[in-house]
Amino acid sequence: MKIPELRIADLVAKIPVIQGGMAVRISMAPLAAAVAEEGGIGIIAGSGLPVEEFVAEIREARHRTKGIIGVNIMFAVREFAQLVHAAFNEKIDLLISGAGFSRDMFTWGKEKGIPVVPIVSSAKLAKLSEKLGAAAVVVEGAEAGGHLGTLRSIHDILPEVIAAVSIPVIGAGGFVNGEDVAKTLKLGADGVQMGTRFALSEECSAAPAWKEAMLKATKEDVLLIHSPVGMPARGIKNPFTKLLEEKADVKPKKCLGCLKQCAGNFCIISRLVKAQQGDIREGLIFSGANVHKIKEILSVHEIFEELKNGILSFKEEEC
Repeated sequence: MKIPELRIADLVAKIPVIQGGMAVRISMAPLAAAVAEEGGIGIIAGSGLPVEEFVAEIREARHRTKGIIGVNIMFAVREFAQLVHAAFNEKIDLLISGAGFSRDMFTWGKEKGIPVVPIVSSAKLAKLSEKLGAAAVVVEGAEAGGHLGTLRSIHDILPEVIAAVSIPVIGAGGFVNGEDVAKTLKLGADGVQMGTRFALSEECSAAPAWKEAMLKATKEDVLLIHSPVGMPARGIKNPFTKLLEEKADVKPKKCLGCLKQCAGNFCIISRLVKAQQGDIREGLIFSGANVHKIKEILSVHEIFEELKNGILSFKEEEC
């Protein structure tokens, strides 16, 4: 099959792949720029970053590429509005947002002429998003890493959303190779968002120990936890998640005030930061359900070569 372009508003990505926006400091300028250079859509994750650092990352990515650079900001973070406006002031190419739903962001995007793409997990929310002015929707299923809006499989949700809206639909959750992308496009999706595969890239900003823990993870190592955000989240078993299972007291001694609403069972930002910096015992490692299928750390260029070869060699009868 020919590799189709992904069109979102006036943006045209030559390869229909969006790199997932993984917080905290996983999806930064080096990764986003490398993906954009390959013809995909590179995403910087703003959640958990100070505004000044976030702006610096956007500018660094712009310095590295003329490709498409977007941002992903969780609605759940307290500084959501400040981060969105900072990104818009930097004339970012598009905004992706999940972990909650903001009506205001569509108004802000329209005022600035910047496409807004919400992450949804149902046809109902996709239709509302289209009505409010979404340029596209990312449909995320239970196979995705990080915070989840549903426990239904992407394979069940995706056809429902495609049938419900006329804007571009991007599938997300558990996709790690070119065959996954080809199958999803055959189902009618306009593109695919991939996080975990790009997390295990040379350009990803996580510590080597974080990446090694991901590489060693088996299918049985992937589990669901209850996030302070108020949503289930998918990650990898480690001593910290064992404490959560045992209902140990891991409440933070000091609150950073990073979320609008917090269950208080642990500090999500500090635990993600610990992991990103290499503390794989005390930190929290988010991962998609199919991390066990990834066998090596590759450059973004090598990942895209595999994706393109996988799409082009996919046989229609296999779908």
